[in-house]
Amino acid sequence: MSPALLSVLALLVAIALSMTTRLNVGLAAIVFAWLVGVYSAGLSADAVMRGFPASLFLTLTGLTLLFAAAEVNGTLERLARGAVGWTRGRARLIPLMFFAIPCLVSAIGPGAISSVALVVPLAMVIGQSAGVPPFLTSLMVANGANAGNLSPISAVGVIANSRMAGVGLGGHEWKVMLANLAASALVALAAYFLLGGHRLSGAATDTAAVAGSARLSRQQRLTTGVLAAWIVGVLALRLNPGLSAFVGAVVLFVAGAAEEGASIRRVPWGVILMVCGVSTLIAVLEATGGMELFTALLAALATPDTVNGVIAFVTGAISSWSSTSGVVLPAFLPTVPGLVANVGGGDPLAVALSINVGSSLVDVSPLSTLGALCLAATADGPTAKILFRRLLIWGLSMTVVGALLCQTFAGMVARL
Repeated sequence: MSPALLSVLALLVAIALSMTTRLNVGLAAIVFAWLVGVYSAGLSADAVMRGFPASLFLTLTGLTLLFAAAEVNGTLERLARGAVGWTRGRARLIPLMFFAIPCLVSAIGPGAISSVALVVPLAMVIGQSAGVPPFLTSLMVANGANAGNLSPISAVGVIANSRMAGVGLGGHEWKVMLANLAASALVALAAYFLLGGHRLSGAATDTAAVAGSARLSRQQRLTTGVLAAWIVGVLALRLNPGLSAFVGAVVLFVAGAAEEGASIRRVPWGVILMVCGVSTLIAVLEATGGMELFTALLAALATPDTVNGVIAFVTGAISSWSSTSGVVLPAFLPTVPGLVANVGGGDPLAVALSINVGSSLVDVSPLSTLGALCLAATADGPTAKILFRRLLIWGLSMTVVGALLCQTFAGMVARL
């Protein structure tokens, strides 16, 4: 068996493992990269290790460490509580706030998983008080987190943009964010009206208490200032987001505003290992010629006219059972130029945007982390069973919705 074919089989096995087991697929991917690279392709161990994305590792670690510190000292939770208080208890505005808060939190750095984990327990309590159905609360929070998930300074946005830049599609950070935000916002708005959010009346009984609990301590004010300075530095001064995030984290640790050990433990090391491990295996595919085989396999499913919708559907279906940031984006974004060439046409940027959007919209499924977090915040057993079924149906339906949206609009966004 040729090294190219063996490397493709290794990637397919890794994807299958990510969908069917609890094994961190990054570990398996590193093992496969070594075995295929050294013992089939004849690469040296050093050559295989050079495929490990060291710059991406440092960037993700710096970003997540800074926001882990802000989470450990309660800054993000206090800011979220204060934002909920802005609704002044008006019930019909509360679901919209459930979208806006995790969107903002996700966009400024932590990503969707952290923002949902922070917001959804509070949202379920406030939603119950205001008569917001748990299903609507879950959809607004999860889609809000997804909407901000691909900002240029978020951890997942860094993954998407760095993988795109690696295949010559760099410099489109705002289009990446716009496409994902627009799709998630459209889906959330549809849920808001379909599930009666605009018809809610009355007020949440404990919104005033929530707003009153939003006063910041000295450590939290310092943390807010550091986060604001970091955002300005990255966006206005074009500082490296990962390395500058390390500076912000160290400032907080030295000033005693956050506990270093707890912050390091809060870093999502499993996700970082997953992303970097799969990226290492992708580097072996590129070295062995396996990437050409993989893209040819994908190209057999589409035509130049349908490639955006097809790739959105395929990545959405895989993401329903696997990790968007850890598996789908690192594995599929590098295929874009070859996929377009094999299909015989298409806009590479539109295809990349379709991968991003298609794989993200399905993450409200309870089989994905975002949906599971929403489910975990539901205390009542019978309600949780109903919510599981509704989230599963909605999440799986997003494979089709994402494909239709990408087929219709991805090319338009790419041409902006």
